[in-house]
Amino acid sequence: MPPFRPSLRISRALELPHSYAPRPTLRPSHLKYRQVQAPRRCMAGVPPKQKPDPMEEWRNPEPSKWPNRIRLMMLPFIGAIIYSMWTDDSIKTEAPTIAEKDALLKRENGVSENSPMRLRMEQFIKQHQKKIVSELEKVDGTPFTIDSWQRPEGGGGITCVLQDGKVFEKAGVNTSVVYGRLPRAAIQKMRVNHKALDPDVDSLEFFAAGLSMVLHPHNPNAPTVHLNYRYFETADEAGNSTAWWYGGGCDLTPSYLYDEDAIHFHQTIKAACDKHDRGYYPRFKKWCDEYFSNKHRSESRGIGGIFFDDLDETEKDQEQLFSFVQDCLSAFLPSYIPIINRRKDMPYTEEMKQWQQLRRGRYVEFNLVHDRGTAFGLNTPGARVESILMSLPLTARWQYMHTPEKGSREERLLEVLKKPRAWV
Repeated sequence: MPPFRPSLRISRALELPHSYAPRPTLRPSHLKYRQVQAPRRCMAGVPPKQKPDPMEEWRNPEPSKWPNRIRLMMLPFIGAIIYSMWTDDSIKTEAPTIAEKDALLKRENGVSENSPMRLRMEQFIKQHQKKIVSELEKVDGTPFTIDSWQRPEGGGGITCVLQDGKVFEKAGVNTSVVYGRLPRAAIQKMRVNHKALDPDVDSLEFFAAGLSMVLHPHNPNAPTVHLNYRYFETADEAGNSTAWWYGGGCDLTPSYLYDEDAIHFHQTIKAACDKHDRGYYPRFKKWCDEYFSNKHRSESRGIGGIFFDDLDETEKDQEQLFSFVQDCLSAFLPSYIPIINRRKDMPYTEEMKQWQQLRRGRYVEFNLVHDRGTAFGLNTPGARVESILMSLPLTARWQYMHTPEKGSREERLLEVLKKPRAWV
């Protein structure tokens, strides 16, 4: 029960007037040795004008409207009213939200292995965001712009963006923590994959935290890369977790295909998956090829990686899945930094740059037409649009009925995108 705070009206009723306190005797020392002279009369027979006495209010205070005796007699009745308010079950206070509970936990105890998974995931993605930004700044030589923001409903995020750098035309590394409420329609939709959700409630509190990243290099020889790992949880009115799951993945999107880059990228991710389950990589690689697909063009967005969603207690326990997500996210820098360092300074032509712009157009099409994460973000109340759309490239191109030359590197890329390949 929250601490009781009596209303202002009751507090005033309990106060006694100033006249009830013993009054000190006023002895104005500045008048003690002064000789009082009779005032001069300016006209015979006319009394001098009297000045207002500054002590008059103190000498003759106005009588209290509530005599002290009556106030004292009312104290027992006021006490009875307060007691009634304290014990009345009909007066209900609003339960704290999970956002408020988490804020209190962090202030009082920090974050440890015993903290709720919400706080542990938030801490992990923020720590890894700093590490990734630091390494990318070494590659580019340009500092990121750091933009911290808060949500009125709870949570917030840190958006790190680099634009017009030496290596990256646009790079974004974003963490977001979102608290809110799911309406009944959203709950019904989520029950398809999460039967633990109660179908009869009108709304549920939810928590979502994730790290999202997209890097678009200047050089057409260097591939775009995307990464996202996230955690989602719902809670009932008492703040108890009702359902949770993990999702995420990463994928490579080259404009010009280098087999050694594709093999290195997939091998690094596979090693992270194999530490937890040897069935993960083939399963999540296939899921990635199917998900990151521009179905309206019958081609994949890139050469894939891994993708998974809705991994909950039916897959493995929470600690095992958290460890899996941690290893996948930690594998990013080893998977991409060697590739960008190999390609960032390679020579290229204006024709290669135009092809890169066309491929970026395909990237935009997928994000705005098919990506569930973009749709969820834009439809979340209080959504921060700039952070959600940071994944879009700074520049892109749409050219009517463009067809690459026969036997060209551009045509080879399209063949791979129309029929995904096994790289490891």
